[in-house]
Amino acid sequence: MQLRNPAGVHAPVAAYSHQIEVSPGARWLVLSGQIGLGPDGVPPSDPVGQIEVALDNVRRNLEAAGMGVGDLVKLTFFLVGDIDAERRKRALDAFLGDHRPCMTLLYVSALAAPALKVEIDAWAAREAPAG
Repeated sequence: MQLRNPAGVHAPVAAYSHQIEVSPGARWLVLSGQIGLGPDGVPPSDPVGQIEVALDNVRRNLEAAGMGVGDLVKLTFFLVGDIDAERRKRALDAFLGDHRPCMTLLYVSALAAPALKVEIDAWAAREAPAG
């Protein structure tokens, strides 16, 4: 995969890349929207806690497919209400490390249940082994 931020386009305003080119033959993984429910089925009351749980759910799905955070190509965040931007950024930085997938963040009026404040859509690709 090649991550790029083309000349003539503003610098990313957060931890993302403007584009990622996936090589032919890569294995793709598309996740359903991941929400802030842990194994107990109860969302944290804190929206940033829901972000952390949803990101952990993304990680667990990647691992189940033999992939990791570095294979993420695109994340789309759907957020309800005012969520502290600095805390949100810290949670995302802790999850991504140095990886910079493409990213979109949207504020929406509601999700599937009133207690849910976060949903994360994720796409990943793993390069085909050489040879």
